[in-house]
Amino acid sequence: MDFIKSAVASAMAAQGPSFPYSFGDKVDIDASIWTLYNGTRRADGSNCSIFSFDVAANKSRLPLAKNALKKLRTMRHPGVIKVLDAVETDSYIYIATERVVPLRWHVKRKSLSPETIKWGLYSIARTVKFINEEGSSIHGSLRVASIYTSESGEWKLGGFEVLSNVKDDEAIIYTYGSLVPDSTRFAPPELARSGWDAIKKSPHSAVDSYNFGTTIYEVFNGDFMGASEAGQTKGIPPTMHAGYKRLVNTNPKARITVGVFLEQGRRSGGFFDSPLIKLTEGIDNLGVKSEEERAEILDDLDQLTDDFPEDFFKMKVLPELLKSVEFGGGGPKAFGVVMKIAAKLTNDDFEARVQPVVVRLFGNPDRAIRVCLLDNLPSMIDRLPQKVVNDKIFPHMASGFTDLAPIVREQTLKSVLVVIHKLSDRIINGELLKYLAKTANDEQPGIRTNTTICLGKIAKNLGSSNRAKVLIAAFTRSLRDPFVHARNAALMALAATGEFFTEEECATRILPVVCPSLIDKEKLVREQANKTMDIYLQRIRKAAASMPDSALPPSQTADGAAPRMSTPQSTSEASSWAGWAISSFTNKLSAASGEMQTSSNGVPAASPSPGPEPKRVASSTSSASALHRQAVKSPSPTPLSRNSTMSAPDAYFKDPSPIESNEFASDAWGDMGDMNDDDAGDAWGEPSDSAAAVNDDAWSTPTITTTSSKPAKKTTPAVSSQSFDDGTKPDFAGWLAAQAQKKTPGGAAKPLPKGLAKSSAKKPLASRSASASAKTTVAKTIDMKPKDTGGDDDGWGDGW
Repeated sequence: MDFIKSAVASAMAAQGPSFPYSFGDKVDIDASIWTLYNGTRRADGSNCSIFSFDVAANKSRLPLAKNALKKLRTMRHPGVIKVLDAVETDSYIYIATERVVPLRWHVKRKSLSPETIKWGLYSIARTVKFINEEGSSIHGSLRVASIYTSESGEWKLGGFEVLSNVKDDEAIIYTYGSLVPDSTRFAPPELARSGWDAIKKSPHSAVDSYNFGTTIYEVFNGDFMGASEAGQTKGIPPTMHAGYKRLVNTNPKARITVGVFLEQGRRSGGFFDSPLIKLTEGIDNLGVKSEEERAEILDDLDQLTDDFPEDFFKMKVLPELLKSVEFGGGGPKAFGVVMKIAAKLTNDDFEARVQPVVVRLFGNPDRAIRVCLLDNLPSMIDRLPQKVVNDKIFPHMASGFTDLAPIVREQTLKSVLVVIHKLSDRIINGELLKYLAKTANDEQPGIRTNTTICLGKIAKNLGSSNRAKVLIAAFTRSLRDPFVHARNAALMALAATGEFFTEEECATRILPVVCPSLIDKEKLVREQANKTMDIYLQRIRKAAASMPDSALPPSQTADGAAPRMSTPQSTSEASSWAGWAISSFTNKLSAASGEMQTSSNGVPAASPSPGPEPKRVASSTSSASALHRQAVKSPSPTPLSRNSTMSAPDAYFKDPSPIESNEFASDAWGDMGDMNDDDAGDAWGEPSDSAAAVNDDAWSTPTITTTSSKPAKKTTPAVSSQSFDDGTKPDFAGWLAAQAQKKTPGGAAKPLPKGLAKSSAKKPLASRSASASAKTTVAKTIDMKPKDTGGDDDGWGDGW
């Protein structure tokens, strides 16, 4: 049926004068001479409402419809329904207005809060006061049915069917007042007794005062059923009781006017003294108001609770506040209210009304605005599209990382956690990490600490290719920060991000830098360091438990040759840090055979072909081993004896295990050719100038002769006829010296291990030999004690 009526109305509009509006759905209203439709403007599709009057169906009430059209066109007030266009023919009257909804809908659903009702009544009271006083008129049919709410939530007054000027003796209210639907139910007592002419005998405002009182009762309690309910205070706020009773007084001359009621409510502490009402009076043109007025209005806004009328704030307050923030100096305080209102907006409304302004505000250089934006970013980030954040917001936001004001840098850093899920991988692993690297070196310790925390929280968002590298570099650096909370934050971040590191990184890169924190001067750091260490140690132990016992290939004993390198065989030897590390050499000397030969430069070399084992030669102290006898028979200069200078590594083997005779494999030490004794001495450092002879029962005590006139320079060893026992350790120093002289494929000398090479420049070999032969030999006693290095352990540590 509604569809048919709408179609008929559209056809009628097409046949009559031009009416540039389209009819929509019919709206349910109270008993009225009008039929209300939702409509749209054809030109731009904007919303409107259309009041339609069918002349044929309501011919007796045609004067009421014509009077309403006339008064709506001439009555200009913010509290009156705004007319957009109207068409009047012999068949119909159409009035297009702003989109409105009957107030009755809200009253029936009880969707209005007490503060919103007060705000609405205040608006209607102002409008009725204007009609009665400035307009010298009587509304005549004031009730909930004649009040509508606009799209902004404001209450608008309609129902002008009998609105009349009291100066007009032929006013329509006297003749047609009784034709208004439900007029009897809402008529004041004097009219019910004497008819509408009784208006002339009483103050002209008496009718509207009484009807305003019944409207108060309706909005708080529902339908007003008749004069018997007038004066009942059920549901009405206590502060309004006195004024309400005087409005509905049965004596029209004793009633107060709506204007008086309005003034009573606006007094300090009155029922109309509320932040919401103050806001509606001052919100228009907020940007052009003085700073004091603007501050007062914003203070009232801050006091508002969540029960404010959403539509009014969306349509009226929000645009004014946004203009004030962007152009009128409203500042952060106004923007805070904007965010409070925006929380109740739909996503479409937010995108259309708030988002464009937010994007422009991020480009504003005002620091206060920037900090306010960053503070409110959590409440709006979910409504901002990712493209907008990446392309329009983050480029402006990033300038805060390098701002001179620490508060801007800190708030920008904290906001990273808010926007991280909206940023692209390119920005996160590119621009963002560059900015975080700067804040990690910030002069403010709090910003450095927060950077570490931020990196720990966004670790999962970093690219897997460089995540571990970035985190380890950042956290290990923070561990050296002089600020205690920065160090503690680094330890906590390492504990929280352990899943992103491999076991090898945990063992080799993280634990070594965490260990110093175990003895940090601050207990807070020490305790956290222990917790972090436990986490990583548990992980490493778990990984180590799944590893094989050894990564070495299986022993190959097919040809009877023992492996060159092996681990200590006995438990005691393995547990001793001073035990031999190269057990295959000491345990397999019996495999060595053949005669030792001397190369042209004086360094002993292995015989190319094994020969028969020479006979043992008796010694006064012990029998010499085959290896020693072969060395003695060699025509080369005598090698260094036990009393020669010991190198740094040699000093750690004070009690070597005896070496069984004939068990030294010559090839196990590598090629020992191309190196003379002089170079071997140079490789381990020069002997001490003052030395005491070392007596050792296991070693013979040969004397060393030198041809140098300078005590601390090169020595030329002489062959001693004394033999030494076979139970000594191998000539480790000689072997290292031989290794240093081995030639690389390119012909260069193979360098000694780090920490063992001599720093002083060497003379050429030929020059040294010539110089040595031209000088007399001087017996010299060699100090066996290790040199004092000043307590620095790094030398040998680096070497090993």
